[in-house]
Amino acid sequence: MSSNPSERIKIPQGFWSGLRELGFSLPEIAQQAQLPTAIIEEPEGVATAQYYAIWQAYSELVGDISQAIIKLSTVFDTALYPPSMLATYHARDYRDALKRMAMYKQLCPPESLRMIEEGESCLIDLNWHSVQTGPAVLIGITLATLLELGRRGTGQPLQAKLVEFSNPMGDVSLLETYFGCQIKLGSECNRLMLHRRDLDRPFLSYNEELLEILTPALARSLDERQSNNSIIHAVKWIIKRCLAGSRPDMRSVARDLGMSERTLQRRLTEEGTGFKQLMTQVRHELALNYLEDSVLDMKEIAFLLGYEDQNSFYRAFRIWEGDTPSNWRIRHNHPSPTLAR
Repeated sequence: MSSNPSERIKIPQGFWSGLRELGFSLPEIAQQAQLPTAIIEEPEGVATAQYYAIWQAYSELVGDISQAIIKLSTVFDTALYPPSMLATYHARDYRDALKRMAMYKQLCPPESLRMIEEGESCLIDLNWHSVQTGPAVLIGITLATLLELGRRGTGQPLQAKLVEFSNPMGDVSLLETYFGCQIKLGSECNRLMLHRRDLDRPFLSYNEELLEILTPALARSLDERQSNNSIIHAVKWIIKRCLAGSRPDMRSVARDLGMSERTLQRRLTEEGTGFKQLMTQVRHELALNYLEDSVLDMKEIAFLLGYEDQNSFYRAFRIWEGDTPSNWRIRHNHPSPTLAR
């Protein structure tokens, strides 16, 4: 699991289009996820925990994880994918498509892919940027999408060699029929194993002209993202280190980074963010992590987040999640050790 900090996640329109095809509306998903519709519609995206809640809501409305995985994976319109995903469907062959998928996933948090070719197999492991692992339905759909990519691109009914999941996945027999192979549960990782020979299959949807347009732009986005993440990650790491019982300011963080306060402010502005915004993101991220620890009470969490009192923490959390910390903890099956309000 990566230690990279959580980020705002933009949900592609194809996701909502697919849900409408299955008979679900955005307000219905929002209600099931216990999230305000306005938060889901924010153009800058949603927080990782909210993103997971949306996927979990879809799974709960369908009723069975395996059915939820298969239905959405097969109904998703590739034309509505963002450019990073669209490029994979117009790759030269299945290998090229998978390599592009693994590379461009860096632009689409919270998951990442690691692809290894060994002997007659191709192993693709699913990892997470966030501390919290994604819900089972998201894990399943992510791996199903990789196989669906090969099926749609080659026009052949490709089958996987083995699929491994760390958690229960509903009706396993349905998934085995869909993937065309054995499903192994309780594994240490979430993995798709493909037949290596299938990677050489050409894509019927190969579009060299489109790739010539998309590839340079996506490469620039990756370079910018890696550059941005370096300074943003460093600032967040220092804030986390100094936050408990205090409130680090830009001057102290800049000093730790060996630069002037003005230089740090300019760097953050160039990357579309600011020190206060990063402070808020760190507090939000840590708050969700601390609330998963039933040993910590609300006063301790407020202290660890650098708030002067518990009330300040509650006000901030209502803005982030639209609910109190105690209610959030209860909803996520982590009973509070105290009767905090």
